[in-house]
Amino acid sequence: MPTLGRDILWRAIGGQWRHSVRGSVLAAGHQAGEALVPVVIGLVIDEAVSREDPGALIRWIVVLGVVFAVLSVSWRFSARAAERASQQAAHRLRTELTERVLAPRGGAEAGRLPGELVNVATEDARRVGAVNVAFSAGIAALAGLIVGGVALLRVSVPLGLLVLLGTPPLLLLAHLLGKPLERRSHVEQERAAHASGVAADLVAGLRVLKGIGAEAAAVERYRRTSRDSLTATLRAARAQSWHDGGMLMVTGVFLALVALVGGRLAVGGDISVGELVAAVGLAQYLVNPLSVLSWANGEFAQGRASAARIAAVLATPPAVTGGAGGPPGPVQGRIRLREVSHDGLRGLDLDVAPGELLGVVTADPAAADSLLRLLGRSADPASGTVELDGTALTALDPDGVRRAVVVAEHDADLFEGSLHDNVAAAAASPASVETAMAGAAADEVAHALPRGAATVLTEQGRSLSGGQRQRVALARALAAAPPVLVLCDPTTAVDAATEARIASGIRRTRAGRTTIVVATSPALLAATDRVVFMEGGTVAAEGTHADLVRDSPAYRAAVLT
Repeated sequence: MPTLGRDILWRAIGGQWRHSVRGSVLAAGHQAGEALVPVVIGLVIDEAVSREDPGALIRWIVVLGVVFAVLSVSWRFSARAAERASQQAAHRLRTELTERVLAPRGGAEAGRLPGELVNVATEDARRVGAVNVAFSAGIAALAGLIVGGVALLRVSVPLGLLVLLGTPPLLLLAHLLGKPLERRSHVEQERAAHASGVAADLVAGLRVLKGIGAEAAAVERYRRTSRDSLTATLRAARAQSWHDGGMLMVTGVFLALVALVGGRLAVGGDISVGELVAAVGLAQYLVNPLSVLSWANGEFAQGRASAARIAAVLATPPAVTGGAGGPPGPVQGRIRLREVSHDGLRGLDLDVAPGELLGVVTADPAAADSLLRLLGRSADPASGTVELDGTALTALDPDGVRRAVVVAEHDADLFEGSLHDNVAAAAASPASVETAMAGAAADEVAHALPRGAATVLTEQGRSLSGGQRQRVALARALAAAPPVLVLCDPTTAVDAATEARIASGIRRTRAGRTTIVVATSPALLAATDRVVFMEGGTVAAEGTHADLVRDSPAYRAAVLT
């Protein structure tokens, strides 16, 4: 069954039911105390002031003080319980969203910018969590209306019936007024999330944009996106103002009616002076619970819109399905593709022997991307099979596949922390870190830094040059020492001498383990055991780098131009 927005909303409340119930009960006590204040004041007038009884006056003042003490304590602890429920519900939603986005089977990120997902996990989760506060406040407001209505019944049956019978239609009208706000809040959050995603995307590529002189185009793109977000926000704000104004008008008319009926009863002598004071005080008090109900309705409207966005992320189908567990027995590293078709691949047949260092050359980026995604099981082939040691990857859990087959993307990110920590993040052993750094020529990077490998890098390694980042990322992949390692253009930003050293370092470091290098670098390809040249999504030629350079004009054009 698909996850729906209302399921998310009620799960946020039901998952915190202890805190919500405690907050609602205490908040109801606060509202009941507020409703009793004018009643007690009316009794003070009738029982003490009118009769000139000092003893009764003292007693009722003490009662009034107790009422104030109870309602003050109830408000404090109800707010604490409701806020705790709100924060814990939002935290659980953020955790659930994070687990879904990071799920090995993927899919949640499809069609969404990273900034959009961050916005859903922060602002939308906060709004859904906030319905716990609105829930407790709404229950308390209803309790206040009931207590106020019952108190008015004791003063006057017509007044009490007017309040008790008029409240349900008022709540229905509030729900109808909240519908436009819900729709526009959904659009507002969609546009705001998209603007956040575009901003994060532009900041991440700021150096590239400056390098190609595209700052003006980037600014214009963000300006358009931001303007769309602003338009949606203004529409939502207008909907909020219409909602709040409409509720204020409706509740004002309702309270005016209550005051009018009470005044006519007092003029007719049907109620005493104290009862008139109590009735007027109760009519004024009713402004508070009705305002709270209006506010809670708006919070629920925005919460429903955010819950729908969260549900959309959680209900996204996984990119890959099926499979359980890891490869049976020790991984030898034999890779086999049979009649594989997927995006840029067309009936691809490919065999990689255990321990082989294979070069793959293709002039089509879509084919290279498809091959990387299939080997890392970020996607399953549309047709054909991809096997590891004779077992189809579709029969294995993605986690199990990725422990055996590590795909090092061309644009792998570095993280804030020391250079050593970046390389050692997934190291098979402490000894493998030094070996990997030497194999990737990252030891030269460390020697050039002020504190060597202990030097702290900035976010995404921006304190390093492009070539230095590539070497550190390559060292991290080599340090993991997986049975199968797939590298994609690991040396595009380094000079020729360093590239030759890296080529021999990869061969030395990966001796005895299967390695696939998807690249067009002659230095890397010359160090491989065999090269496969792909055209049209399938194998067009294979052999050593030297043989292919000599015999294949298309290969020469791909790697030497």
